[in-house]
Amino acid sequence: MAAAQQNLEKEGEDCSLLPLVHDIIKCMDKDSQDVHQELAKLKTKIQEAREQISNMPGIDCSPGEQQQQLTTLREQVRTKNQLLQKYKSLCMFDVPKAS
Repeated sequence: MAAAQQNLEKEGEDCSLLPLVHDIIKCMDKDSQDVHQELAKLKTKIQEAREQISNMPGIDCSPGEQQQQLTTLREQVRTKNQLLQKYKSLCMFDVPKAS
């Protein structure tokens, strides 16, 4: 559970590569020696993106398997909604009305 929370926090991070590419181009225009440093930053960012992708749930499943899982989950939700409606219609729960 903690790992899932950590992944959600990482998803909020900026994953755009364009600012790094822009910095590299600016360094190249200036004939700056910082190009290698900027390229290293880009390489690190790409590696982080690859790690995030490989850690995504379901990435090891084929599209067909993912579709089957989705169908199964939708069926479970539909069944649970039907049960909720059935229990609501039984009037077992007396909900006091606000006055």
